[in-house]
Amino acid sequence: MAGTGPAADADETPGRETVRIPGGTFRMGSEEFYPEEGPVREVQVDGFRMDVAPVTNAAFAAFVEDTGYTTLAEREPDPADYPGADPDDLVAGSAVFTPPDGSVDLRDPSGWWEYVPGADWRHPLGPDSSIDDRMDHPVVHVAYEDAAAYAEWAGKRLPTEAEWERAARGGLAGKRFVWGDEHVPDGQLMANTWQGEFPHENTALDGYERTSPVGAFPANEFGLYDMAGNVWDWTSDWFSADPSAGDAPACCTPTNPRGVSEEQSVDPRDPSEMPRRVLKGGSHLCAPNYCFRYRPAARYPEPVDTSTSHVGFRCVESLQD
Repeated sequence: MAGTGPAADADETPGRETVRIPGGTFRMGSEEFYPEEGPVREVQVDGFRMDVAPVTNAAFAAFVEDTGYTTLAEREPDPADYPGADPDDLVAGSAVFTPPDGSVDLRDPSGWWEYVPGADWRHPLGPDSSIDDRMDHPVVHVAYEDAAAYAEWAGKRLPTEAEWERAARGGLAGKRFVWGDEHVPDGQLMANTWQGEFPHENTALDGYERTSPVGAFPANEFGLYDMAGNVWDWTSDWFSADPSAGDAPACCTPTNPRGVSEEQSVDPRDPSEMPRRVLKGGSHLCAPNYCFRYRPAARYPEPVDTSTSHVGFRCVESLQD
């Protein structure tokens, strides 16, 4: 990883360096792209510390070795959680991006996602794969409870959506990307995202077909890496299509907002009634023709029982008075 600057601290576990993020007021959201990103609103957050990069495989391995933790993807699903499901389908595994041979209907994610038995954080593409040469890549195939368990072990917590966006913007007010408004400034690719026509054409101009080592692309103004692309980050907030729901009255600037309740996060169209948390940051699978979400305002609803090959996390710490 490139140098993290004078504000960074480190401890003995790789991937656990942090940067202080100053508190303050900023304009959150966007009204340019997807409806769930607006309205733009003024939000205030207290200062905190954030991991300089997503939690790596090396750091997660240290957690598992110390605690014996088993991730959700490594456990057999509980039939009680999936009424009506075929018992033969309830096997341990996770969702892996599997590119199709040609163009597919972008309204149907099953065209590029496959539930792979035996896929988990140690085996990101399936039981015959490994992370031996990816210890400095972000850990993936972690469900929300896995990320929260790691954060507790590390003496930290997962960021709120407002904290995450404050950190991602790096003090750049109202910019489209974490580095500014230009998509590819001076021809430089600034994040690990999809180049080509998603999901069947990946030109990999940035040098990576899937995840990349943390710190492979420039840091933002706060010294944080991979706040755009590479892997999505879990946040602790429940998802609502209206991100201002639960905020303070219109007369006031919300301070440290937390959004809606767990019950309000359930999609009424989803028969599983699984609550959803907010993901931020986009991933290596985000492309302008599909999921143009490697921007600080972008957000995505992820069911808490779901793990995939493009979702990871990073942690934060509250500042002590």
